[in-house]
Amino acid sequence: MNTMDNLEKQLICPICLEMFTKPVVILPCQHNLCRKCANDVFQASNPYLPTRGGTLTSGGRFRCPSCRHEVVLDRHGVYGLQRNLLVENIIDMFKQESSSSKPAPERKEETPMCEVHQEEKINIYCVTHGVPTCSMCKVFGAHKDCEVAPITSIYQSKKTELSDGIAMMVGNNDRMQGIISQLEEACRVIEENGRRQKTLVCERFDQLYSILEGKKREMSQKVTAEQEEKVNYIRGLTQKYGDHLEESCKVVELGIQTMEEPEMALFLQNTKPLLKNTAHLDKVERGYENMDHYSVDFKKEGTALRGLDFLQDDEDEDEEDEDGEADPEEGEGPQPVTAASVQPSAPQQSNSSPSAAKSAASS
Repeated sequence: MNTMDNLEKQLICPICLEMFTKPVVILPCQHNLCRKCANDVFQASNPYLPTRGGTLTSGGRFRCPSCRHEVVLDRHGVYGLQRNLLVENIIDMFKQESSSSKPAPERKEETPMCEVHQEEKINIYCVTHGVPTCSMCKVFGAHKDCEVAPITSIYQSKKTELSDGIAMMVGNNDRMQGIISQLEEACRVIEENGRRQKTLVCERFDQLYSILEGKKREMSQKVTAEQEEKVNYIRGLTQKYGDHLEESCKVVELGIQTMEEPEMALFLQNTKPLLKNTAHLDKVERGYENMDHYSVDFKKEGTALRGLDFLQDDEDEDEEDEDGEADPEEGEGPQPVTAASVQPSAPQQSNSSPSAAKSAASS
C-alpha cells in the first residue's frame, strides 16, 4: 500500500494537483504536465498571442512550474510537445490495480443472541411456545419443561411451509385477478344492459304518450264538432227570429194605419191579411246549451297509470304470448319492459242531433 501511495504521488500534476489526465506531455526538462494544464500555463504566459478555439496557434514560451525551466514552443504550441506514453500506461495500470486491490465488503452474518442469556446464541426451537431460544433457557430458563427441537430441522420445515404458503398465495392471487376481471366485465355488461333497458322504457312511454295524444285529439274533435253544430243552429235561429221580428214590426205599423181607416168595408179587407200573418218558429229546448254529456272520469285509468311497473318473470311470459297473438308483425324477442295499455273509454254522449232536441212552438 505504501508503494502504491508513493506511485500515486509521482503521478500528480503540479498544476491541477490531481492525477495526470491524458494526454500527458513531457517538457524538455523531463517534467510532465497534462496537455490541458500546459495549455493554460502557456496562455497565461502569452496573453497577447492570437488564439483559435481557446488554443494558442503560434509559437511562444513559458516556464516549467516544477523547475522554472523556460520552455520554447514552435508554431504548433503545446500540441508540438511530445506525449509521454510511458506515464499514460503507468496511469492505466495504477487505476486498474487500485480498483482490483480494494477488498470487497464482506457480508457479516449476524447470529441473534438470546435476550435473557446475552452471551448465548439462539440454537434451538421451543415447539411448545413456537419461538427460537438458547440452550440455557432449556436447561435453567423459562423453557426447561418445554418440548424443543434442533433449529435446523425446524428451519427446513418452516421454510418448506412458507414456500408452500407463498405458492398457494400466488395461485390465490391469480384466481382473485381472474375474479376481478370477471367482476369488471360484469360491471360493463350491467351498464350496457341498463342503458338498453332505459331506452326500451323510454320507447314504451313514448308509445303510451302517442296513444294518449291520439285519444285526446279524437275526443276533442267530437266536442268541437257538436259545439260548432249547436252554435251554427243557434245563430241560424237567431237570424230567423230577427227576420220575423222585422216583419212583425211592419205588420204592426200597417195595422196601426188600418185602424185609422174610416170605411168599414175597406177596413175589413185590409184586416184579413193582417190577422193571417202568423209564423211557426223553432224553440230551443231547455238545457240545449249544456255539454256535460262529454264529461270524463279517468280515475281508473289514473290508478292504472300510477301502478305502472316492470313485469315479473311469469307476467313477462304471458305478455310475450299476448303480444305475439295480437300483433304478429312486431319484431320477435323478449321485451323486458312493458307499459300497461291504458285507453280511456269514450264518454257516453247523446246520439240525438241538435234538430231532434228542438220542438216546434208557435210564437
